[in-house]
Amino acid sequence: MNADEERQFREFVAARSRSLLHTAYLLTGDWEQGRDLLQTALASTARRWSKLRDREQPELYVRRALYHAQVDRFRLLGWGRETVTDTLPDQPSGKGADWADTVVQRQDIMTALRRLPKRQRAVIVLRYFEDRPDAEIAAILGVAQGTVRSQTHKALTSLRTALAGSGPSASASTASGRGVTA
Repeated sequence: MNADEERQFREFVAARSRSLLHTAYLLTGDWEQGRDLLQTALASTARRWSKLRDREQPELYVRRALYHAQVDRFRLLGWGRETVTDTLPDQPSGKGADWADTVVQRQDIMTALRRLPKRQRAVIVLRYFEDRPDAEIAAILGVAQGTVRSQTHKALTSLRTALAGSGPSASASTASGRGVTA
C-alpha cells in the first residue's frame, strides 16, 4: 500500500469506524467482541485496499468482511456460545416507564437477537438497525434478494415469539423503533 492509499484507508476508518463498530456490536452482542470483529475486518480490508476495484464503496466490502468474519469465528472457534436460561432478572417495580425499563427492553431485544441464527441476525441488523434495502443486504451477504426476504420473515417471526414470551415490557419494544413489534 503506497502513502496515498494508506491516507485514503485511514480517512475511511476515521469516518466510518463508529458506524461499523455499531454493526459489529449488533452482530456479536458484545462491545469487546464487536471491537475484535471490526479489527479483524479492517485488517483484512487493509491488506486488500490497493486491489479494491470500486473505491467509492469500501464500506460494502468491510461490512461483508464483518459478516463473514463473524460466521467464521462462530464456525471455527465455537465463539460466542452462550448459556440460555429461563429466568429473567428481576424487573423494577414502578408505575411509569423509567430508564431501567428501557434497559430491560434493550436487553430483551439483544437476547432475542443473539438467539437468531447468524444470517438472520445479520439481515435484521442490516435492515432495521442500518436501514439498508434488500438489494444492498443481498450484496453484503452474497445471497439473493429472495433469501434476504425469507430470512427477514423467519427472523421477525422468531423475534416476535421471543419478545412476546418475555413479558409485556418486551412485546411493546422495537428495534430502533421500526418493525419488530408483534
